[in-house]
Amino acid sequence: MLSGAQRRFVESMRVARLATADANGAPHVVPVCYALIGDNLYVTIDEKPKRPDVRAMKRLRNIEANPHVAVVVDRYDEDWSRLAWVMLRGRADVLDDGDEHDRAQAGLRERYPQYRAMRIEPLPVIAVRIARATAWGAFDAPVRGPVASTSP
Repeated sequence: MLSGAQRRFVESMRVARLATADANGAPHVVPVCYALIGDNLYVTIDEKPKRPDVRAMKRLRNIEANPHVAVVVDRYDEDWSRLAWVMLRGRADVLDDGDEHDRAQAGLRERYPQYRAMRIEPLPVIAVRIARATAWGAFDAPVRGPVASTSP
């Protein structure tokens, strides 16, 4: 489904945007950390001290009402010859436990050291079952650091 260059691009980026919609089609987009494992993309819910009821989170309520989601992984650069994006579409499942849940969280912990200090084991994982990928851009452009602003 993803070419080798597209997969490497998705795996090299650090943040994506997860788009969900409620039962009426009202969109909701949030930035997420993710792990691409096989043909699935995983997003864990992390510790939310301000929100003890994680099931009340809009993205989880939306997936329950409408499992069709999209995820965009992109790179912006002032040099527009380096622009690239990959959009993954599919159905999402919310995993509360089990082997797939645990493998996803292990992959996320490996990818993001910040998760290693969090107690994410009892928290849900969003599993995006990738059905279609659309992509555009310079996937093989070398990674470089941020460009300094020349504005005063």
